[in-house]
Amino acid sequence: MFKGIAASVFASFLFAALYDLSPRLAPLGGEDIFGWRVLCSLPFTTALLFWRGEGAHLRALLQRVRARPVLALGLVLSSALFGVQLWLFMWAPLHGRALPVSLGYFLLPLTLVLTGRVLYREQLSPAHRAATALAALGVGWELLRAGGVSWETALVALGYPVYFALRRRLGTQQLAGHWLDLALLVPVALWFVLRAPSTLPVVLAHPPLWALVPLVGVVSSVALALYMAASRLLPLGLFGLLSYVEPVLLVGVALLLGESLAPGQEPLYALVFAAVGLLVLDGGLRLRREWRRVKE
Repeated sequence: MFKGIAASVFASFLFAALYDLSPRLAPLGGEDIFGWRVLCSLPFTTALLFWRGEGAHLRALLQRVRARPVLALGLVLSSALFGVQLWLFMWAPLHGRALPVSLGYFLLPLTLVLTGRVLYREQLSPAHRAATALAALGVGWELLRAGGVSWETALVALGYPVYFALRRRLGTQQLAGHWLDLALLVPVALWFVLRAPSTLPVVLAHPPLWALVPLVGVVSSVALALYMAASRLLPLGLFGLLSYVEPVLLVGVALLLGESLAPGQEPLYALVFAAVGLLVLDGGLRLRREWRRVKE
């Protein structure tokens, strides 16, 4: 379980770095960055796939598709759900919508906990239940204050649980499944990059983009690989609760980009930060107990 926790936390820091990178890729737009991200991520993800020796998983997955062609429909749907989230993540910081997307990531652990409880009958520890209650209070306050949530928030909070549940149903939680999600997005990515006016001359005309565009691919590949590994190694409920680390960092990036909290949102973030603190404390105590067992 320690590996899953470490993978989730490190992935959160990398996603925050990726959030900050998006505005630095000007004059590229959100769809352009999405296209380049997919195209640059696939080679690094391919290298990671074979470095980890998971080529056999990919071959087995393709054999399953040949034996049961209807599985291809599920894989296309999985790729589409994943692609929408990739696009939104790169689009939001460029259009002043980083905070609504961050709120979606705050809501996401709650919806994942609910999904884990309903679909997989997962149990939560007392500390996890307390953290969930704190976060739920914060989200409830926000719903009362604002009278609802934006489409960006809803897309993140509801879209990812469907995506992860579908991947479990398809049996594609491994890195091979993530690679296939990316590979199926290549035609869409190429269209965004090469459609008139093509962004290829734009990238070539701006030397800083020569390094930044591949960097997006590297950071994205490592972060997503760690995130998918965490989703496989951890119970869905714990995975969801640890996902609170990412929106905390994303909010920080959004504020640095010039966005600001709406009046009355302070209780939301105070309660969610308290939930994150409780998770950190509980995780530290768990690690301490494990360390003592190892020493004994």
